[in-house]
Amino acid sequence: MRAKLKSCTPSKYISKIAAYITFGVLMILFVSVFFFVKQSKEDRLISLGDHIVSDFRAGLDYEMVDLLSLSLALSEDGELKNALTAEDESQGYRILSKITERFKKYTHVKTLRIQVLTPDFFIFARSWDEGYEGMPIWWFRDDLASLNKNSRPKVGMETGRLLTLKATIPIRSGDKVLGYLEVIKFIDEFTVKLRQKGIELFALMDEEYLEKAELMRNFPLLNGYIVSNQNYNQQYMDKIEMLDWESFLLNNYGYEDGILYLHEPMLNGEGKQIGMYLLCIPEDALKQHEKTSQSMSIFTQFSDADIKNVVDAWKAPHDSFRNHYDKEIIGILPKLNEEDKKELEIEAKRLLYDYSKDELIDIILDNKHNEKKTGIVK
Repeated sequence: MRAKLKSCTPSKYISKIAAYITFGVLMILFVSVFFFVKQSKEDRLISLGDHIVSDFRAGLDYEMVDLLSLSLALSEDGELKNALTAEDESQGYRILSKITERFKKYTHVKTLRIQVLTPDFFIFARSWDEGYEGMPIWWFRDDLASLNKNSRPKVGMETGRLLTLKATIPIRSGDKVLGYLEVIKFIDEFTVKLRQKGIELFALMDEEYLEKAELMRNFPLLNGYIVSNQNYNQQYMDKIEMLDWESFLLNNYGYEDGILYLHEPMLNGEGKQIGMYLLCIPEDALKQHEKTSQSMSIFTQFSDADIKNVVDAWKAPHDSFRNHYDKEIIGILPKLNEEDKKELEIEAKRLLYDYSKDELIDIILDNKHNEKKTGIVK
């Protein structure tokens, strides 16, 4: 009996060892698979985040260029220059109001505001209200200081009594600066564009600028920032407050409860950081963006070539048009959808009706010379 027991003991011992080894191998495989899946998920989120941030920045850049284009066109308005020269503030208000109503009616721009400043930065006229003529604006607009040095156009998110997208451009008569024209938009309009793509935006201004931003003192606070867009999604506020904020800022992204959080610096027209943009993307929107593969930004129907054309306009601001406003109205027609195009065609025909036959011929010839030619040179 003893001999029989001794012969069985090594076999059982080996079986136990084999079981331990098998268990250990399975644990290693499980842990490896777990970390592999986790790493793959992180890689996916980082890749998606980079793609979304890149498109967000391209869309925001277009908003800036769009404002600059409008300000470039409007700064050449002859009636506005005459009103400035004559110091006729009431006429200035009527001109600006008429322009904003026209853009609201005929284009996608619905929250446009325009104001004209004197060369020493007092309000000359505003499109949205009267009664502020002669009010100094330099004391709460630090961004205007650079205009004293070079009088060059600038565009960016700017602090003031409100945080807004602003393009500021000099109004000139020859070499003389008559004043400055500003085209202003709220970030809320861009927020709506992002929401249509499943992305929620929080435009966060650093709390240090609240001292001068007197119209924002009742705006909500979020981790030391002021939520600047008034149409933010309230449902995300509690979720954002639960984030590990330090880790989020350090890693550039966060992922909690099926929502990807991203952030980008908010820069003013001089490149100084004044806050951040916080993007919130739920899982269903992430899947949609994962399928998206486009050469254009997901936030705008315009390509990089369209944006470049605005910059090129500085070289030949009018071509054969009487002013840049007319040129912009005609030039934007091919880029609009059919519904907007029908409305704007009426305005374009009204503008061109006043042109002489020779002027219209010059416009056609200029467009022919500017066409891109393709083919083989023999």
